[in-house]
Formats: sequence, C-alpha cells, structure tokens
Amino acid sequence: MNQEQLEFVKNGKGFIAALDQSGGSTPKALALYGVSEDQYSTEEEMYDLIHEMRTRVMTAPSFNSDSIIGAILFEQTMDRKVEGQYTADYLWQQKGVVPFLKVDKGLADEENGVQVMKLIPDLDDVLKRANERNIFGTKMRSVIKEANPEGIKKVVEQQFEVGKQILAAGLVPILEPEVDINSTDKEQIEQILKEEMLKHLDQLSEDQNIMIKITIPTVDNFFKELIDHPRVLRVVALSGGYKRDDANQKLAANEGLIASFSRALSEGVSASQSDEEFNAMLENSIKGIYEASIT
Repeated sequence: MNQEQLEFVKNGKGFIAALDQSGGSTPKALALYGVSEDQYSTEEEMYDLIHEMRTRVMTAPSFNSDSIIGAILFEQTMDRKVEGQYTADYLWQQKGVVPFLKVDKGLADEENGVQVMKLIPDLDDVLKRANERNIFGTKMRSVIKEANPEGIKKVVEQQFEVGKQILAAGLVPILEPEVDINSTDKEQIEQILKEEMLKHLDQLSEDQNIMIKITIPTVDNFFKELIDHPRVLRVVALSGGYKRDDANQKLAANEGLIASFSRALSEGVSASQSDEEFNAMLENSIKGIYEASIT
C-alpha cells in the first residue's frame, strides 16, 4: 500500500470524485452530458464516449489535489489511458489524486426492503489487476429502501464480508450502504444502519482500516460516531440524487463528512461546451463541493 496515498486519504482536504458510472447508469450520464442514445450504436461506442467525458473531467485544470483527494473509477476506465498513461497512474502522477475502483457488479433484486450486491465471482482477479494498475482502494454499493432490520443487517454483513476480502488483497475498501433519499423511513433506516455498522467496526482488528460512503443523514452530524471510529479512515457522502446546491448545503452541516459526488460533480457540463466553458463550469462545481467538504 502506498503510504503517501494513505496519509493523503486520511488527512487531506477536499473530496472524492465519483467517475464510476457503469452499465445502466452510463446512458443516463451521457444524456446529462448532452450525448443522446442515437449518437452511438454499440456498447463499445458508448464506453468510448463516456471515457472521453471522464478524460475531459480529469484533464481539466481545476481537477487536482488542491481540491480533490481521490477519484473512483469504473473497471474499464482502469484499463484505459489518459494522455498516454493508465488512468490510475495519470491521476496520481500528474494530478496528485488517489485512484479507487468500483468493484461491485450491480444490485440484486429488492428483498426485505434492500438491494444487496450481486455476487462478485471474479473479485480476486479484479483485485489482482487493480494492484497491477496501482489502484489504492475500492468501492461497492448496496441500497436500503425500508427500515427493515433483517434487510439492513444483511446489507452490512455483505459489505463487511467483501470489505475484508479487499483488505486481504492490500487495498482499502469503501463500503457503500446507500439509503434511498426518497424513503419515508430514512431517519429510522439511518438509526438501524449506524448500529449495525458500529457492531462490525468494533470487530475489526487494528490493521483493518476501511472507508465508508453514505447518504447525507437526515439529522445533522448523525454519523459522527462512524467518522470518529478508529477503524475508519474517512466517511464520504454520495449526492444521492440531490441537486448540487442542495447536496452541498446538507453536506456542510455535517462536520467531518466529505463529498463523493457523481451527478452533482458533473451537473451543468456538456459535450457541446468549448473547453473554456467546460473548464469554467467544472471549476465552479469543484469549488462549491470543496467548500462544503471542508466546512
């Protein structure tokens, strides 16, 4: 593990950019960027276009370690290049940004008010490749929609089980038990979730340090116990469907919680913009998210 990256992830000022749209979320991300589905006819063309978009973001002048601690990549992005370098190497060597990798294969069907992760049968192979590509850590997502204790317990158990497999490979896992922002039980879900997370965190050994990605809580500073836990390097927040200004406002009310935004990061950028317009829009976005993260 790169100790310089570890120190920056733990103590750096800024946020983590989520550039890991995949599968079903890619057409949506491209559409928001102004690229409609009639502009590509194959999956390969679609992924070429989303890599062009991500490259434009990563090579923008404001995308650097002054504001951004890390970036989460899609698996294909890890194997592609930016300005002649593999993406993770470009991020760290040229931008000072720590590379992470999304490793989940999507969500299983809803059961007991939650969607656990689909099985990841090739995880060991992916982790081996991630180490070869100089990836620092990983991320995997589940979704909780109802305050069902049995379902939430299953989500947390799976997240920690996979997280330990990732730790054993020498990488730092970001556990992401997302709470649906539209759930009528959101506050109750967060109470159950925090209790389950703390149970598992207390069982980790001193050399098992993780990160957590979580929905911005209904009650300000509700996840402070997770942020302060000795086994947690960092707790980051997803935008979860909130518009950027709303997400920034909610985030700023939670001390120690930093952003890991995807849609909110790229909100307002477009394929049709000139480089000057694109870079100005992205710089404004990065500035707002950074300020909310360090408040």
